[in-house]
Amino acid sequence: MNTPHPARLVRGHALPADTPHVPALVVGGGACGMTAAVRLRLAGIDCVVLERDAMPQGSTALSSGFIPAAETRLQKALGIADTIALFAQDVQAKAHGRAAPHLVEAYTLGVAEAIDALEAQGVVFEILDGFLYPGHSARRMHAVPEHTGAALIAAMERTANAMGADVLTEALVRELWLNDQDRILGVGFERADGRMEYIACDALILACNGFGGNVPMVQELLPPMAEAAFGGHVGNDGSAIAWGRALGARLADMQAYQGHGSWVTPQGALMTWAFIMEGGVQINAQGQRFHDETQGYSEAAELVLQQPGGVAWNVLDGPLLALSRTFPDFVEAEKAGALRTAPDLAALAALIGCDEAALAHTLAQVAPGPADAFGRSFKRSLQAPYYAVKVTGALFHTQGGLDIDAQCRVLRADGSALPNLLAGGGAARGVSGDAVWGYMSGNGLLSALGGGWVAAGTAIEQLQA
Repeated sequence: MNTPHPARLVRGHALPADTPHVPALVVGGGACGMTAAVRLRLAGIDCVVLERDAMPQGSTALSSGFIPAAETRLQKALGIADTIALFAQDVQAKAHGRAAPHLVEAYTLGVAEAIDALEAQGVVFEILDGFLYPGHSARRMHAVPEHTGAALIAAMERTANAMGADVLTEALVRELWLNDQDRILGVGFERADGRMEYIACDALILACNGFGGNVPMVQELLPPMAEAAFGGHVGNDGSAIAWGRALGARLADMQAYQGHGSWVTPQGALMTWAFIMEGGVQINAQGQRFHDETQGYSEAAELVLQQPGGVAWNVLDGPLLALSRTFPDFVEAEKAGALRTAPDLAALAALIGCDEAALAHTLAQVAPGPADAFGRSFKRSLQAPYYAVKVTGALFHTQGGLDIDAQCRVLRADGSALPNLLAGGGAARGVSGDAVWGYMSGNGLLSALGGGWVAAGTAIEQLQA
């Protein structure tokens, strides 16, 4: 985790003389910010995206890049039976009905419109085939052909640039300037050489990620993950939270986050969860399974951390290894030396360091038949040779943040909306409810693209009013 930079408000002062002006300003060049820029440019509105890094990356680049959406042009063309209503139902079912209803509705609609708009501008998408991610009842994971978040954000940046959005990199926003009525006037941002520059705006969209990289905030707001490895982007420094608190804004769903129970250790890489959905298991140092792995990789983070030593072993066999090797994140983990091979049960027990008889009993339960004690059923048994990867639980991305309405307007403590401050993606509350088990696969990018699309739509209405 990183040391957060100071985020402050400058109230009641005019911006420096000769400060350039742009109608719409976006803080953060991840998927949320780029989506907002695309929609703003579709409406013919000039916008600037301020990105802290030398190139846009954010949490998007570290993700698998899989975006859930229903009723897109591509999904319809492939004849996949799905609806936005069913998608929203799946989101709420995973969150036990505790996701913000107004955002579930807005985002599940907005993300489909965003993907169709990006595709119309030349971004190539495909829909993942072969299996369903936890919580999803239809094939709806959209991805660029490379199947990586880095390729996704690169394609989105190219599109935004081609449409005329100005993306300023190495521009770390430190200050929000506003008048006495809480209307945002502009921002101050620091360049790589330490110089401060300023831009005035009429509407501001915060798309600057969450607070997972801010150690004090995690300790305060998300104590279960205070000691967990952080697998997210350093830009998750809590700036939006700090600005919101200073503005008297309301926070929501702060106990929600995307964890991952498959963070390869000690290599520090992500291993796909696809192998789990097709029959793989997690086994602790005592040779035992400890949960229904198919419930989701996010809640698995805390469960893995609760095991002896805070680790577990992902166990798979030949067919599952072949499937895993179709995912770039696993390929990279294997290159880093994460994959271990065990020709038989005895070798697997020695690798894990557990009793062979205990492990034999565990694997004997991985077989076709009724649901096991955890509520999971299997289509087949695992066959030697076995393959294993040592993993721990990690914090990837916070899902709580600034409270927003269905138009992505930031709300004060009394529920009123700030005049021209909007937020989406990791800066705002998401659609994962208020606990780790509410996170459904793809919720991060759902909030990023859905939130960016909706926030930009609101900015357009405000600017054209």
